Amino acid sequence: MRWIALQWQLEPTPAVPGEPLPQDVTLPTREALGWWALQFTPRVAWLDEALMLEVSACERLWGGARGLVAAMLASNPAPEARLLRADGSSSVTALARLRLFAADRRPPADVPADLPLRTLSAARPHLDMLERLGCLRWGDVEKLPRAGVARRFGTPLREALDVAWLRRPEVFPWLELPEHFELKIELPALAERAPELMWSAGRLLRSLQIWLRARHRGVLALELQWTLDLKRIDGVDLPPSQELLLRTAEPLQDTAHIQRLMGERLATQKMLAPASWLRLRSLETAPWGGASLSFLPEDNRKGDALHELVERLSARLGEGSVLAAVPQADHRPDGMQQWLPARSNLRRFLGKTTPGKPLAARRDVQADGIYPGWLLPDPLRLETRQGKPLWRGPLRTVAGPQRLETGWWTSTDGQAPQRAVRDYFIAESPGAGLVWIFQELHRQRDMPIESRTHDGEGGDWFLHGLYA
Repeated sequence: MRWIALQWQLEPTPAVPGEPLPQDVTLPTREALGWWALQFTPRVAWLDEALMLEVSACERLWGGARGLVAAMLASNPAPEARLLRADGSSSVTALARLRLFAADRRPPADVPADLPLRTLSAARPHLDMLERLGCLRWGDVEKLPRAGVARRFGTPLREALDVAWLRRPEVFPWLELPEHFELKIELPALAERAPELMWSAGRLLRSLQIWLRARHRGVLALELQWTLDLKRIDGVDLPPSQELLLRTAEPLQDTAHIQRLMGERLATQKMLAPASWLRLRSLETAPWGGASLSFLPEDNRKGDALHELVERLSARLGEGSVLAAVPQADHRPDGMQQWLPARSNLRRFLGKTTPGKPLAARRDVQADGIYPGWLLPDPLRLETRQGKPLWRGPLRTVAGPQRLETGWWTSTDGQAPQRAVRDYFIAESPGAGLVWIFQELHRQRDMPIESRTHDGEGGDWFLHGLYA
């Protein structure tokens, strides 16, 4: 048997000598550290303050002891903390050696006989009596009569010594990775404002990231819940807890974006009463396919993804302040798109946009199906000079006309249909580039379709859209 005992001590070292220590350093939860260790061996358990790993059956898969230790250090879930490590032929021996390392003491050469008795958990309640008997090391107690030790100090001490000398098999409740993520922790102090929850929420998010990597999944929706410490304020009954729901457009494993998004939402959240407990649970996850990167360095752009930027701005400014154009099934240019909250409508567009093709400034370019990327809320009436429209200079038609006769079907908004007869053109402005204009045919607007002529005679000119 080969056991490895691990312990994390939160004693960060400044990145720059002379700089103050960071104040927001947190460790993942106890459960998450156990989930992290499951990637190395299925036999993981907590023993007092140490995380115990039994690696005799899987050590060779990592290239031996050195390869296993190197893999642990490379994937350390808390690199800012001091990681203490010790090994032994039994769990109690590895734990004793770890306690000596934590006290900056070297283990003795003869293990376990010369180990100090204070490093044995089962002997700690009886240290005073054992010292009066002259027992200072594990070997001193081992030489005492077995029946007398069990009768005077109880069976746990005798059983721990049998485990150390490999006379007794070790039985532990091995840790298992849960199907769904849900953790609840107690706050170090009552939180009276929502932003005060972020320090403890950071621990839960780091634990969530460990669980997602172990499950090879990405999170899409999660819930942060805090328990209120009061049941009534000013005679008004309070709910037992408050919740905050977070959703992302794409599955995520790196929780940095979720932490920023949570901070934005908590900054605007009002708490009904101080909170004492915090719980985080996953509501929706998806299989994690990893990130596809290019071999070309210029393709691997740094910075936030589009959906991360939209979600963070929506949380900071409000969903009604960040809008996206949603296509609509309507023949009228005014009704072909609708501006809706971008965060709730972003997922349908991800991966579906294609770069626009440049438009050649030639008269033989057909205008059918070529619509501008930006439509004005209301068409802008244009001035004319000698029958030619003006907007930041005289307009020169590039393509067109494209005649639209609309309004003979039922209106999508339930209102009476508005009939329109328009000739659309793509025109070039000296000061604005390509624009989308139309000429409204006043004289033929109310005439039956079979009585209209198509001689191009019209009335007022309007600006309806702009090309990027």
